[in-house]
Amino acid sequence: MLEIPQRQVRAVFDDGAVVVYQAYPPAIADAALAAGMFVPPFKRERMTWIKPSFLWMMYRSGWATKPGQERVLAVRITRAGFEEALAASCLSHFDRSVYHDAAAWTARKRQSEVRVQWDPERTSSGSPLPHRSLQVGLGGSAVSAYVDEWIVGIDDVTEQVHHLHGLLRSDPDAVPAVLPPESPYPLPDDVAQVIGATPTPVAA
Repeated sequence: MLEIPQRQVRAVFDDGAVVVYQAYPPAIADAALAAGMFVPPFKRERMTWIKPSFLWMMYRSGWATKPGQERVLAVRITRAGFEEALAASCLSHFDRSVYHDAAAWTARKRQSEVRVQWDPERTSSGSPLPHRSLQVGLGGSAVSAYVDEWIVGIDDVTEQVHHLHGLLRSDPDAVPAVLPPESPYPLPDDVAQVIGATPTPVAA
């Protein structure tokens, strides 16, 4: 098995869209599903975090059991919008492999409305893995772009989450085969550099 690069974006995607996950209370989820977009009680003025990794979302939401995260939504957004957000982002923490110095990072953070962080990817049982998973925080005008321009579909996957959670307890070896089929996302080189993704080796 090939070693997974430490910072690699993995997601379910096709030629036009990429799937990201969010977990919400029923009131927000029901309103979004009915409207086909995020509407009140969703608050545009708050930063909203999107996650391409299904298992990281499961870790964060406790498989849709944590208060306020009882419903898991699979949100399909345009690849153009996803890459636009990443291109405009700033890492949540200073990383000298991405920024010349702390002052450059601070200046970037002041003018960016998008935050990116790399957290340890998780197994289905929630254990940390050596490689990282991407989380993207959208704030300000990026939230409006997400809601009004980038979203092409919203699906409620809570029932699937509950089924997988039950399977995890009864037959954990069967879980990997029925997880969403995430693949390495082909980032443009300039976008990969902005978010500090691990460079992909060029085949000889």
